[in-house]
Amino acid sequence: MKLATYKDGSRDGQLVVVSRDLTSAHYATGIANKMQQVLDDWGFIAPQLQDLYETLNNGKARHAFAFDPVQCMAPLPRAYQWADGSAYINHVELVRASRSSEVPASFYVDPLMYQGGSDDFLGPTDDVICPTEDYGIDFEAELAVVTADVPMQTTPEEALQGIRLVMLANDVSLRNLIPNELTKGFGFFQGKPATAFSPVAVTLDELGDAWDNGRVHLTMQSTWNGRKVGMCEAGPEMTFHFGQLIAHICKTRNVRAGSIVGSGTVSNQGVELDGKKDWPKGYSCIAEKRAIETILDGKPSTEFMKFGDTIRIEMKGKDGQSVFGAIDQKIAPLHM
Repeated sequence: MKLATYKDGSRDGQLVVVSRDLTSAHYATGIANKMQQVLDDWGFIAPQLQDLYETLNNGKARHAFAFDPVQCMAPLPRAYQWADGSAYINHVELVRASRSSEVPASFYVDPLMYQGGSDDFLGPTDDVICPTEDYGIDFEAELAVVTADVPMQTTPEEALQGIRLVMLANDVSLRNLIPNELTKGFGFFQGKPATAFSPVAVTLDELGDAWDNGRVHLTMQSTWNGRKVGMCEAGPEMTFHFGQLIAHICKTRNVRAGSIVGSGTVSNQGVELDGKKDWPKGYSCIAEKRAIETILDGKPSTEFMKFGDTIRIEMKGKDGQSVFGAIDQKIAPLHM
């Protein structure tokens, strides 16, 4: 099934069930009002929502209305935890290669992860607000999962059973703030503002055979200012699947229902074409494009985002239909 949260003036919005083709929706009132309620009592509430979902898809829901992504908050508007991994090692390799820095051997067996702010997510069409362009505004097209309770020391294979929902993310980065933060040896903070998520979050069955062992085998499409810059395959080159990412968190703590775990920037390796290195599938963040330019030309030439820029992130199923709806945002200045 597909679930969304509509704006209603409150912090947590109103839960709605959305049709498979993303054309119609129905309030889940009477079953559950908020997404977190569903995650806290999945075994009891999810089957009722599934019944409503099937009724909606069959055109028999009495109070259905046209689905509008503009009315959406993030599917889970605030979460108990937002932990973002870096599951695509090619992304790390490119960034490090542009700095003539080797990737530590441990990165290939132990995923990178940071804990971001989970109190202030953005809806799929909300503006990305930034105080100044000088911060180096970048998009990052990612996948994310929402978990059930997952106990400490869970194995990667067991952790896969704790995935409830999948969605897209724009993990906005302020690249010019990050280097100074990292030199402190204490991770990202100011360089990682509010993250945006897709209009809907979907259960695993909606992905069909595209969901395979914790990976989504579909194409991540990134369109910057109306120009498609990324058509990256999300499945084959995901070094650490979502079960491994969740198990990484569970090494020393329990993961509670409503935690969100991100994949990191979807990234594909380059290929040799006519004796030259090329990246035909493009990129899912500007930092990666700049790294490629540095490797090829000795310096980056692509600038970071400016006020008024737009970014659209979407993933289509094998039938050509949008799975999660699109993140479609504009970069805007902060008005004090």
